[in-house]
Amino acid sequence: MHIVIIGSGVAGVSFAEKYRALSADDDITLVTREHDGYYSRPLLSRGFSKADIEQSIILKPFDKLRENNINVLCGVEVTAINRVGKSIAINGSCQEKELQYDKLILAPGSSAFIPPPFRLYEKLFFSLNSLVDLKALRKFRQGFLSQNQRPDWAIVGGGLIGCEVASDLAAAGDKVTLFHAVDRLMERQLAAEDSALLLKVLQDSGVKVLLNQAVQEFIKEEDKVCVRTEVTAEFDGLIVACGFKPRTELAELAGLETGRGIKVTPYLQTSDESIYALGDVAELPNGKLYAFILPIRSQALWLAEFLAGQKQDGWTPPVFTTKAKVHGFEAVHPYNV
Repeated sequence: MHIVIIGSGVAGVSFAEKYRALSADDDITLVTREHDGYYSRPLLSRGFSKADIEQSIILKPFDKLRENNINVLCGVEVTAINRVGKSIAINGSCQEKELQYDKLILAPGSSAFIPPPFRLYEKLFFSLNSLVDLKALRKFRQGFLSQNQRPDWAIVGGGLIGCEVASDLAAAGDKVTLFHAVDRLMERQLAAEDSALLLKVLQDSGVKVLLNQAVQEFIKEEDKVCVRTEVTAEFDGLIVACGFKPRTELAELAGLETGRGIKVTPYLQTSDESIYALGDVAELPNGKLYAFILPIRSQALWLAEFLAGQKQDGWTPPVFTTKAKVHGFEAVHPYNV
């Protein structure tokens, strides 16, 4: 059997390694747009206070996976899924233009969500969704540090990632202003009391927090970028952190059933019996997406065991909690997950 996996995050890599441990003979090919290896995506938001982050974030080079008889095609884009012919079309530095599969595992993760009004201005801001994004941010920041200056940042979005990045940039010594559209931070994850505590922690760290901010547009003025709300303020750098969007485009083009994510059964099977989905993109029958490390890894290990004939009951989510990586912040109440 030839298993093809799209995505080299925790879902794809955990599945590949577990399935290889259970089956020595089946062919496993992992296809990824990444070049740097399997890395810890949650550590991206600590990418400014850790000097060696570009090395320490790498959990496993792709060559280590290859040593385990997992074929890795890196720097590759999957452009289409041919369900009738059971193949995927790919573009990249590899010689192959098409890969056949018996089972296809979709684990492409999420992309940064950019609100439609902001898409006109994408050249003016950064997002933080990959190691490539982090390297671009660090390079930009280093231009200031090399001149003994500190950049003045605007961050739009007071959810989990926005607060984590604001905290880490402040801890690294930069000036940060955080814009959030509603009246409290991380309103989807935190109780009101914890939102208030988070606000105080960020303010005490030097972050200027502006709530109830309707950001209208961004404007480039010489070497500055301006954020316009009711007033206009200028900054050296701008980061948009408005959440994530599951990468469902390939599935949609292939005619798979989608909603918020790729719809799956309790067996993580899509509307095509040969295709499964894992992680950020997998929308369970209850309508939920379990986009957190512990349930994603649980899905990957379960699916490997299921396809190897060692599981019969469907996947059920484990009990798990999440935590904001904000310096000096500990929530009193459980997070909403």
